[in-house]
Amino acid sequence: MRIGMALSYSDGGFKQTVEELADFEKAGLDVVYVAEAYSFDAVSQLGYIAAKTRRLEIASGILQLYTRTPTLMAMTAAGLDFVSDGRFTLGIGASGPQVIEGFHGVPYTAPLGRTREIIEICRKVWRRELLRHEGKHYTMPLPADRGTGLGKPLKLINHPVRADIPIMVAAIGPKNVEQTAEIANAWEPIFYMPEKAADVWGPSLAAGKARRDPALGELDVVGQAALAIGDDAHGFLEFGRPMAALYIGGMGAKGRNFYNDLARRYGYEKEAEEIQDLYLDGKKDEAAAKVPHELLEKISLVGSAGHVRERLAAMKESGVTTLNVTPIAGDHKGRLALIEQVKEMAADL
Repeated sequence: MRIGMALSYSDGGFKQTVEELADFEKAGLDVVYVAEAYSFDAVSQLGYIAAKTRRLEIASGILQLYTRTPTLMAMTAAGLDFVSDGRFTLGIGASGPQVIEGFHGVPYTAPLGRTREIIEICRKVWRRELLRHEGKHYTMPLPADRGTGLGKPLKLINHPVRADIPIMVAAIGPKNVEQTAEIANAWEPIFYMPEKAADVWGPSLAAGKARRDPALGELDVVGQAALAIGDDAHGFLEFGRPMAALYIGGMGAKGRNFYNDLARRYGYEKEAEEIQDLYLDGKKDEAAAKVPHELLEKISLVGSAGHVRERLAAMKESGVTTLNVTPIAGDHKGRLALIEQVKEMAADL
């Protein structure tokens, strides 16, 4: 099981954290993820990380589908793979209407179809094929009746370090997960609960894998989890309440919130409805208080060493092959110790 770490997309302490990544490399950290919500862009930060590290893999976690053309997505990935000497994973995802329409002003349409076409186009670009693509959502070059008539197929000028840059897709909906299992290298679900994974996603994963090209290899399952180890660490679970409430309650209107749907599929129908009603009514603290303690516990690696080992074993048994953790500690030394501990625990499984 590989161990990854998420870097905060806030501006506080980013450069210092990156300077400290050399210590995490020595401690055995395998990959670092940089998110792109409605914050600083992830690409500039990933390039900075690539220049400051030597072995550590880097990944976008995630770039939203609607914010870049498919070819720019491919160019960006090839560029990051180049500056990192082949250490980049392109993490992409649809996000949701709240961010795409609310922040970017782009219609949130056809996430499934766009995901498939973007992946297909990226792989053509990396293989340096003359780019011809006629899809439902993207066409290049544009036909004469839609453009100037001057567009001709082009291929990437540069020779990428790799023609098979790994692609990770963030997905939680049944159809999206099925498609991810079919065409992506890795899958990253949010709020991953190992005890519920088979019931919620098992049929989708099986259907997708049945159509999977063997050349893609096994699907890398990336589980996210907060990390704090110690007999007195259990209280750190409370740190997860505001974010869980934001996603379950505030990331979309009623009927269009995928994270709320996931909470319901986990069996928290009543709580999911209460959280959403309170959050949309502006009562964020009350909404956070309604997040079930069991949910926070099951999606985290927080507690005594014995408890965390049990949670790690549950993650592995459910199919997780990479852990994307957020270490919770007061300083760099404490975070480093957590990565060393969880790396050792994972190696013992």
